This record gives sequence, structure tokens and C-alpha cells, in this order.
Amino acid sequence: MKHIKRNILISIFLLMIISVINIYNAKYLNSLYTYYYIKDIIWYVLGFITFFFITKINTKKIFNISFILYIINIILLILTLIIGKEINGSKGWLKIGSISIQPSEFMKLTLTIFLIKVSLIKEKNSKNILKLIIITFIPSLLVFLEPDTGGVIFYIIIFITILFTKNINKKYKIILGISLFLIFISGIYLIKNPLLIQKIFSNESYRIKRILNYKQSYQMDMALTNIYSTPFIRNGFNKILLYLPEGITDFILDFTIGNFGFISLYIILLLYLNIIFNLCKLIKSFNDKKTNYLIISFIIMFFINIAINVSMNLGTFPIIGITLPFLSYGGSSLLFYFIFIGLIFSLVNKDT
Repeated sequence: MKHIKRNILISIFLLMIISVINIYNAKYLNSLYTYYYIKDIIWYVLGFITFFFITKINTKKIFNISFILYIINIILLILTLIIGKEINGSKGWLKIGSISIQPSEFMKLTLTIFLIKVSLIKEKNSKNILKLIIITFIPSLLVFLEPDTGGVIFYIIIFITILFTKNINKKYKIILGISLFLIFISGIYLIKNPLLIQKIFSNESYRIKRILNYKQSYQMDMALTNIYSTPFIRNGFNKILLYLPEGITDFILDFTIGNFGFISLYIILLLYLNIIFNLCKLIKSFNDKKTNYLIISFIIMFFINIAINVSMNLGTFPIIGITLPFLSYGGSSLLFYFIFIGLIFSLVNKDT
């Protein structure tokens, strides 16, 4: 068990090193990155401290207070819509002093825990599924209004994961599968034919424009230009990255490739695969349903997060503001993943 946890932590630490070196090198091209470099280190230190703190406390009762945590997070999402800070067309941050937090990130964990708790209640499938839908719909609506497309996608992914993990009647899974397929086809149609979305939403919305016109966007042009001009191993920084918007957040992978060459893409993907592989090993170690559901939810969320971000960076998926776990700059996202991993480790410690 110890070697499994050690393998996960080593991968996270190496991702941290890559992230810090990235921003450190960038500050020689633009002094503005000095500020982000210092903050990046601070967030990683806070992340590891939070992680180790959570692993040392008794988290078994967290499912018992999941409803309270859910309500607190809903209140924070409502406050964000009212008094939140707007960045790039999305009102998704609450400013506390000099720190900005993103409640939608922490809702991913809160929602997962609460859905697991409710899904294990012994009652009729139809009644239980309705509860799960309502619980997921409320934060999804609030985050959609920010708007944060990536957040909504993840809430739906969490809901689907819990529902398919749950032991429900086969007919409900078939109905859900057909519904998801139709939604997927509709989504592709809307992206290919954006006139309908433009009628529903304002054409001035930065987020909507970024999704609909991602292949023609300046951001994507810079990202793909960087990729096409980067060798397998690079010695020195690609100056194109100076003009890449969100280079250390959404497009950190592109930023890294421009810094180290294409070899960095394969190293990063191997580190992520190592984390996923070792988390899968944890599932086989014990039979506690709640903990297993939590690990499965994290693995699927983690994998899809990586798949979407990599696809965004390679120009095959719309830009929806999803960062890369443990690599992108961003305090709320980083803390969310450290807390989630810490919670899994803590629950595993108590069950072994």
C-alpha cells in the first residue's frame, strides 16, 4: 500500500517541478511571470501542507456532513454570481483580501461526496435518481450562469459516474446511455452550427465566442504555431509563447512543449498514467463502497480533465477553460486536487 501512495506522490511532485521550471524560465522573457512564479510555489506549498493535514485526520465522517458542505458551497456559488470577480467574461471568483478563490472547483469534491452519500440510500431507483439529478442540477445552473462551461461538464461527469457505479436497474442505465448519446450528438451539431447558440446567448460573451470560434481564434493560432515549430527536444524558449493567452493555465501543456520540446508531452502523459494506474490499484485493496466510489469518481474526472485539456492544446476540442491537474497555474484548482487526493489517502489509511 505504501509503495502505491509513494508512486502517486512522486508523479505529483515531478509535475510540480515541471510547472515551476516552466514559469521560472518564462520570467526571463517577461518580468510579469516573476509574480506568477512566486505565487505558483506558494500554492504548491499550501497544497502539500493541506494534503498532509487531511491524511492525518479522521475523514470517515465527511460523508455524514456532506449535506452541510454542499449547502455551504451552494451559498458560495450564489455569492460569486452577486459579488464575484469577473475574469475573461466569467464571474467565477470570490476575492478574499489579496486571494481569489473559485468555489466551482471545490464544488466538484463536495458534489461527489454528497452524491455518493445519497446514492447509497436504500430506496426506489426512480426516487433516488431524481434526487441525484436535482442535487447536480442546482450547482450546474449556478456555474452555467457565471458562465463556466468546464465546471458544468465536470458536474455532469460526476453525476454520470456515480449513477453508473450505483447498482441501479439496467433499464435506467440504457435510458441514460441513449440520452447522453443524443446530448453528445446535439452538442457536436451546435458547435458545427453556432447560429442557434448565438440566438440564445449574447454575441459579446467571451466564453461563448471562444467555444464557437476556437479553430479561428488567436489563442489557438498561437498554440498550434508553437506546436508545429517545436522540435522533439528543445533547448531554449519559443518566443511565440509570449503571445499565447492563458499560457500558464489552460494552455500550460502547449507552454511546456514550447519550453522543453515534444518529449515533455510524453513525460507528462506517463506521469498522469502512473497516477491513474496506482489509483486503480487502491480500488482492489479494500471493499468499502464509499471510498471505492470516491476513487472511481476521481479517476474518471481526472482522466477526462486531462483528455479535454490535451485535446484543447492540440486544437481538436473547443477552449472551455479547463486546466491541467497539478501542472497549470491556479490556486483553487490545485488545492482541489490536493484535497481530493488527501481525502482518498486518509480514507484508505482508515480502511487498512
